[in-house]
Amino acid sequence: MNVDHTVGLSSTEIAGLWATYINDSLSICISKHFLHHAESADVKPIVKRALELSETHMREIRDIFEKEGFPIPEGFSDEDIDLSAPPLFFDLYPLSYTYGMSRMGLVNYASYVSNVAREDIRVFFSQCLQSTLELYNESISLLLAKGIYDRPPMIPYPDHVEYIHKKEGFLSKWLEEKRPLSVLELSEIFFNIERNYFGLVLLTAFIQVTKDEVIQQYLIKGKELAHKQIQYLNGTLIKEDLIGSIMVNSEVTTSTVSPFSDRLILNLVTMLNTQGINFIGHALSVSTRIDLNCEYLKLIPEILQYGKDGADILIARGWLEEPPHAPNRRELARR
Repeated sequence: MNVDHTVGLSSTEIAGLWATYINDSLSICISKHFLHHAESADVKPIVKRALELSETHMREIRDIFEKEGFPIPEGFSDEDIDLSAPPLFFDLYPLSYTYGMSRMGLVNYASYVSNVAREDIRVFFSQCLQSTLELYNESISLLLAKGIYDRPPMIPYPDHVEYIHKKEGFLSKWLEEKRPLSVLELSEIFFNIERNYFGLVLLTAFIQVTKDEVIQQYLIKGKELAHKQIQYLNGTLIKEDLIGSIMVNSEVTTSTVSPFSDRLILNLVTMLNTQGINFIGHALSVSTRIDLNCEYLKLIPEILQYGKDGADILIARGWLEEPPHAPNRRELARR
């Protein structure tokens, strides 16, 4: 006997769908600006592909929510973009942006797939993961072909396998400050530098076009925080003779006309800041050199405070869309 047992969306499934809808609505605005000004024949199809994926995700989530009788999030729309504004970035930056955002998307979708149970939601996030992986591969292949992909540091291959022995003093050797960086630590350092350069370009552009003094000062503070992380992490690699500095100023045009609403800009910066906490936390979890751990532990409260400051501005302006939440049982009991 077949039993048709329909199960509603769990809180985890709602969280993934809601966050994806908000993020994709924002991504559509960014992609439309890029696509409107795109001139590179090989970059334009990738930006168009990113736009189509976001539109597909939103359409499918909207269908799911409508069937469930769940309110559709507002997110962002054409009201948050001005296509008449001049290009804010040079033609290759959309490719770097697509690479960076698809990389973050892979992390998010992998998490969603592993945390949801309902079959249709698993299928949806599995498809999101697969299509985002394809977009990531397309973008990184083009970056490599154009010679603008920054490879992580290379190390000589070891000629044999080594173990850490108790007689060498595990804690004294492995946690000491001066030992060579492991490949796990190198990887986290490199990609956190890359992530902060990515944010630095966006912040440089947004500071240039934002007229609101409160928001501009907030963005300047974020730029200083990103630069602080780059300086420390890049300095650590330089001491190990592994990498030098990377210049990013050439990515941003001289336009002072904002193509995006202040609401979109501020939400994007706070979203990326949230991702920063995730990546720094992961770096902390795999690093065992004491100087790195100390620096990561100092950075996390600063990043959290910066996120709170951004949320405070969003709330004060009425720009922060509230995620679905559990009912307040205490408040209900008092009615």
